[in-house]
Amino acid sequence: MKRVVSFGEIMLRLSPPGHERFFQSPELRTYFGGSEANVAVSLAHFGVRSDYVTRVPANALGDGAVRALRAEGVGVEHVVRGGSRLGLYFVESGADLRPMRVVYDRAGSAFAQLDPAGIDWAAVLTGADWLHLSGITPALGDGPARAAQEAATAARGIGATVSLDLNYRPALWAGRDPSALIRPLAESADVLIANPGAVDAMLDIRVDGALEWEKRLTAIAARVHEELGCGQVAMTHREVLSASEHGWSAALYEATGKNAHASRRYQVRIVDRVGGGDSFAAALIFARSSGRAGLDAVRFATAASALKLTIPGDFNRVSVEEVDRLLEASG
Repeated sequence: MKRVVSFGEIMLRLSPPGHERFFQSPELRTYFGGSEANVAVSLAHFGVRSDYVTRVPANALGDGAVRALRAEGVGVEHVVRGGSRLGLYFVESGADLRPMRVVYDRAGSAFAQLDPAGIDWAAVLTGADWLHLSGITPALGDGPARAAQEAATAARGIGATVSLDLNYRPALWAGRDPSALIRPLAESADVLIANPGAVDAMLDIRVDGALEWEKRLTAIAARVHEELGCGQVAMTHREVLSASEHGWSAALYEATGKNAHASRRYQVRIVDRVGGGDSFAAALIFARSSGRAGLDAVRFATAASALKLTIPGDFNRVSVEEVDRLLEASG
């Protein structure tokens, strides 16, 4: 069984029930989530040996986060304890013409104050086949940024595959140029996952926006490979028809052979859009690490992430068999 290590911040999400607005309801439902944590959970549901590295406070909220990961089958042996607070975020589900709203309260979190010296990457990555990172982590502070780069360097040193999901969050980079931190990290990645806007904002790579989708992907991916060396570039494409309905598709470019593979397009009635991109990343990691070829891999990843959009919470609780059944049914 392949072993995948994911590194990033896990937070506590609070949401009013259903489609109610903030403060309309006296209740807030709680979920744990975070980009890399969502990937780790999805991989565990696919039967992968999935380990997660983060830092959480030694209090009830930190304990709850660790228990939630363990309950989903994620390894938590290398979770670091310390700091005083767990990051929070509040999500108000959108409906029809009203978009989703997200408010973050993560400044000064235990993870943001991470000391890179507290993680022994040689020990963490022993026996690992794959390391997954996101572009969120370097934005959170000097410690997380250095730890992410050290993790990528250590993974490359043992021959593990490194994937990086750019995951552009403009608010985290306010007044700063992401490319100074993200380009060096991307140079360590074998697999880059993004969308055209993130590549533009975080890598300072742009192409003609008038190109049709597949040609635009190929042009962007070729530039990414030429400048940064990433051998595989995956691009997701979300069409927001309304807050309640999205078009969802993706494509994968392989530098070897210069092949571009496009998935089918799914039109999905949204239950919860949070974690859609993370579930795509997880499914792509599973597909590639289990030997699925380029076209099959991007089709599997797109189907898995389309299913996530129908599930409440951040985590994608679907199995390989469920994804394959959707692929068979959708042709």
